[in-house]
Amino acid sequence: MFQSPAIIEWLEERYPEPPLLPSNSDERAQVRALAAIVGCDIHPVNNRRILEALRRRFGADEAAVNDWCGTWIASGFDAFESFVNGSRASGPYAFGKQPTLADVYLVPQIESARRFKVDMDRWPRLSAIDAACASLDAFQRAAPGVQPDAS
Repeated sequence: MFQSPAIIEWLEERYPEPPLLPSNSDERAQVRALAAIVGCDIHPVNNRRILEALRRRFGADEAAVNDWCGTWIASGFDAFESFVNGSRASGPYAFGKQPTLADVYLVPQIESARRFKVDMDRWPRLSAIDAACASLDAFQRAAPGVQPDAS
């Protein structure tokens, strides 16, 4: 299996409890929109293929790569934070009292932001969501630092 959306949908279908999407269709659309901020707007322009092209084709050094990544992460995080701050679905997670697909997308992107030296102080709500997720066993077990070396 490959591509995060397909893997996540497979997991959701195979292991529906706890659900990653709300039962209400309007709320599901909002959660999917939050996930899409990361999956469509931030991650694609910061993936390894793009960063290698910046380095090889355009001679970008690490400072330039970090600046590039920071630009797109900041834009996406501004939108994400604005949405969650204006949402009626209050709770410790991106969309309420339970982790959702939005959190599954957000948390790894926050880890990526740290890797590219993006100052997270600008997004206190996203940092709080990350901390709430970090307290959960499933997120702890999925953290990059505990994954076996793939090489």
